[in-house]
Amino acid sequence: MPLYKYRAMTRDGKILMGNLDAANEADLENRLVNMRLDLIKADITQEKRSSFGQKKVEKTDLIGFCIHMNQLSHAGIPLLSGLTDMRDSLDHPRFKEVIANVIESIEGGKNLSEALADYPTVFDTLFVNLIRAGEMSGKMADVFDSLADMLKWQDELSQSTKKLIMGPLVVGTVVFGVTIFLMVYLVPQLVDFIVNMGETLPIHTRALIATSNFMTNFWYLIIPAPVLLFILTKVLISTNEKARYNFDSFKLKIPQVGPVLQKIILSRFASFFSLMYGAGIPILQSLQISEGVIDNIVIRKALQQAREDIEQGQPISTSFEITGIFPPLVIRMLKIGETTGGLDKALMNVTYFYDREIKDSIDKLQALIQPAMTAFVGGLLGWVMISVLGPVYSSLGNIQV
Repeated sequence: MPLYKYRAMTRDGKILMGNLDAANEADLENRLVNMRLDLIKADITQEKRSSFGQKKVEKTDLIGFCIHMNQLSHAGIPLLSGLTDMRDSLDHPRFKEVIANVIESIEGGKNLSEALADYPTVFDTLFVNLIRAGEMSGKMADVFDSLADMLKWQDELSQSTKKLIMGPLVVGTVVFGVTIFLMVYLVPQLVDFIVNMGETLPIHTRALIATSNFMTNFWYLIIPAPVLLFILTKVLISTNEKARYNFDSFKLKIPQVGPVLQKIILSRFASFFSLMYGAGIPILQSLQISEGVIDNIVIRKALQQAREDIEQGQPISTSFEITGIFPPLVIRMLKIGETTGGLDKALMNVTYFYDREIKDSIDKLQALIQPAMTAFVGGLLGWVMISVLGPVYSSLGNIQV
């Protein structure tokens, strides 16, 4: 189906431009009419949609969608009417087009989950499977409510992860800049003075001069080195599975940071798995979908191993315990869930405990970073001062003698 670039006018005279899939220009005009737009001009741009330059559908947009559909479902409003109201109230051009196409697909005979599955960049596998479970159980309102809560939690967890990474990154960049400034600009201005005094220089002063000379001569290699190292690491882990496994394993072993990352990943897994299992999706299918939302290959392989053991008849808690990667809290909750028959509720408790620990751990980690970086900069300045002033005091002492 070709992609049209259109120019249209709203009922109040506002001109809008956008892109929309349509079989032909007549179909395009009909779709725009359904969106309460009047076509002015249209041109075929390409057969396949390019995402470049388009406003991305964010989690906040999906949260609003879920809340809107939950309220309409509770009110007993039919699905198509609810989607039409949603489409007409949207200001996001791309999301408006997606909902319009979803309405067209449902009118053509598809159910909601099938229509949403046509847009994997907007509605991921987890989202589509939960909608499908809601269709099968007849509990669409509850599913939309659960999805809204999950997306809000996911957004908060994403912010916590960014907070964990960005704090050390920003402070480290500042320290790197201070180090470059001292070694490339300040120390060279003092070196000639120190050397001309004719004193035998102590080892720490010689080390400072050697470090400054190296950084002054090769600054053009040192400054871009962190960026180049980052790019090379990204390329390596994206093309080599063994390198990706080793890198993900290394991240989990970083002191202070690794345990927090592991809690974030396990909290995400427990939340997704609980939501899917509670919606009526079979346990093996729930595990398989959960593997797709885990971005750490070490934990993902552990989940795959656990799923294979469950397929062979092992109890759930035993299968997870055998992997050796899941902490006692997860295993204990799985055993409780198996015993009581409330596996989804037990896993939600894991999420609850980890969420509190994650926030506390991030706060503690950030409280440690600033003093550590301050101590590093202080030590660096102390090294410079001792290396410069030491020979000066020694020279003054010799003069007095």
